[in-house]
Amino acid sequence: MKVVSFWESEVQQQEHKKMQYLVQMKIVPQGRPMSAEEGAAFFEEFIHPTLEQCKNLEAEKKILAGGPISGTIGLALVVKADSAKELDDLVTSLPVWPRMETAITPLTTFEDRALSIQRRLRDSRDKRPAR
Repeated sequence: MKVVSFWESEVQQQEHKKMQYLVQMKIVPQGRPMSAEEGAAFFEEFIHPTLEQCKNLEAEKKILAGGPISGTIGLALVVKADSAKELDDLVTSLPVWPRMETAITPLTTFEDRALSIQRRLRDSRDKRPAR
């Protein structure tokens, strides 16, 4: 029988202190370029600098996964941050942010979810009347 341990090293515990978030950004209708000239300016002023910044954030391991959404002007990113302020600073620093509608979803880890469910199952067993 294989025993699975949920104990983690101190380094792993420190990593888990950083929360992960799903960040979804889509262009608002008013932000969409209406002509070829506006499209070229939009790319140079917003899109290209945002893509470059995202590549840098990915290299710094602040963006863990994600990328541009196929078929639309948008981004889907998994971001790691120590605080809501760090997350807000990262998202609002993207050049394209003022033209985007942004949705942020906090994520938990698979390990944390398993522990949570195990605790709930244990608590429900402990509350059952003895037979």
